[in-house]
Amino acid sequence: MSTSADSAHADRIFLNGLIRPGGARRPGPEPTALAVRGGRIMACGSDEDIRALAGDRTTVVDLQGRRVVPGLIDGHMHAVRAGATWASELRWTDLPDLATALSLIRTAADTARPGEWIRVVGGWHPSQFAEAREPDRAELDAVAPDHPVYVQALYEVAILNSSALRAAGIDATTPDPPGGRLERDPATGQLTGRVFGMGAFNRILDAIPPVAPDQERRSTAAMFADLHALGLTGIVDAGGFAMPPERYAPLFALWRDGSLSMRMRLFLSAADRGKEYEQLAEWMRHTPPGFGDPMLRFAGIGEVVHYDCHDFEGLEQFAISDAASDELYRISHRAAEHGWSMNIHAVLDESIDRILTCWESVDALLPLRDLRFSLSHADRISPRNLRRLSALGGGIVLDDHQVFKADLSEQAWGHGSMTAAPPLGDMAAAGVPLAAGTDATRASSHNPWLSLWWLISGHSVDGVPRRDERHRMSRERALECYTAGSAWLTFEETDRGHLAPGAHADFAVLSEDYFTVPEERIPAIRSELTVVGGEVVHDSHACSQPTK
Repeated sequence: MSTSADSAHADRIFLNGLIRPGGARRPGPEPTALAVRGGRIMACGSDEDIRALAGDRTTVVDLQGRRVVPGLIDGHMHAVRAGATWASELRWTDLPDLATALSLIRTAADTARPGEWIRVVGGWHPSQFAEAREPDRAELDAVAPDHPVYVQALYEVAILNSSALRAAGIDATTPDPPGGRLERDPATGQLTGRVFGMGAFNRILDAIPPVAPDQERRSTAAMFADLHALGLTGIVDAGGFAMPPERYAPLFALWRDGSLSMRMRLFLSAADRGKEYEQLAEWMRHTPPGFGDPMLRFAGIGEVVHYDCHDFEGLEQFAISDAASDELYRISHRAAEHGWSMNIHAVLDESIDRILTCWESVDALLPLRDLRFSLSHADRISPRNLRRLSALGGGIVLDDHQVFKADLSEQAWGHGSMTAAPPLGDMAAAGVPLAAGTDATRASSHNPWLSLWWLISGHSVDGVPRRDERHRMSRERALECYTAGSAWLTFEETDRGHLAPGAHADFAVLSEDYFTVPEERIPAIRSELTVVGGEVVHDSHACSQPTK
């Protein structure tokens, strides 16, 4: 039984740190300590001030001078899809060279069950390797001759070894799948093991045996543990292709039994081309907007609202047809009518132009300003369309999918185009709210610090000249996008994304000081201690063991 004296005391206090609470900087010395009570921030101040809030039952943690920031919120990640297979895939994010990458496959093959697939599905790019290339079929055969191996570089190319081709039932007589291509040696006609396009990728992935439901649940929990180690406390899941209701079962299982440690906000996508209106209407009919609790909540419709409005990477000629635009209007009107927010994928300004025309038509009947409709990516958005988006009260979710492939984008969009892609300075001038994320796990790395480095430095891994200075962000502003900005998407900027009293006690204690570490070291930052709702969800044991 608690006493009235206990009710005035903190559950936990964290002392001897460097606290960046977020929000407007206040004059005076930087806070060094935090107090947490009931899962929320009780106070933020000096060690002396916070010590005064300790009682007999208060846990005390010595931060040993480390930097504390609000918990990161990835504003655009396909975590539900990724979680189901996280534990059965390898990840090449941050690896320096092809030799190291191949050694991971060799190690996996040494312990894998007979015939078990070994896969690396996105999140890396050959430009990050010293060799600046992907592996070939022969190299994959050499390190895993008895196991099917599938290695996909973002959405650009996938490489299969000989065992994988056999397991997928593909040989030299197999025709190219719809929407894909099987590369063949021009001299012999034999398959090289390289495949291109979503049709080819899905042809292979569909041949891999599915993971059992209980394994999906454990795999999703393992993914959250790894993401907590990077300082993530929340994710805005962007839905994506082929995400029917049953794909959410592992996440809901964690939620139901109280094991969900990551705050999840879900945007719901259409699962099948040609059925977009009906499927999204069903989501909206059965689910009230904002349904959920502080750990899991339905956030809106998107990012796949209509397949024929989705311009993919924006690297090929694309136009939204009149028919697709009419359907987008119907879906947008339905969302506004029922009070749902919407997020939609759009890279090219031409796509954005048609989307905004649709939204403006809806806005004339049902004002959108309070619904926070948003665009994901917006790499090529013009100042004119930024003004239109701002007038609608809309926002943009930035992601670092260009960090690996600025060279390819520049080839498609013209020399010098990447100096303003995305045009962050124009976005700031227009006053458009900005969130930030990764678009992981296939289109980019899941490492939020790589994404922050990209926002700050303007560099890409493939060496294309970086963005102009006016289209880069300060460290403070980039972190704000990754915290309060992502909280804005889901109407939670009061409760999340900062460490003011009353906010959820979600924060990360960093391995290096994000604000002073050399710029090139930002991608290597990790979290030593991650806290969600006042509870420790990751602990590297670098801080002092807590005491009562």
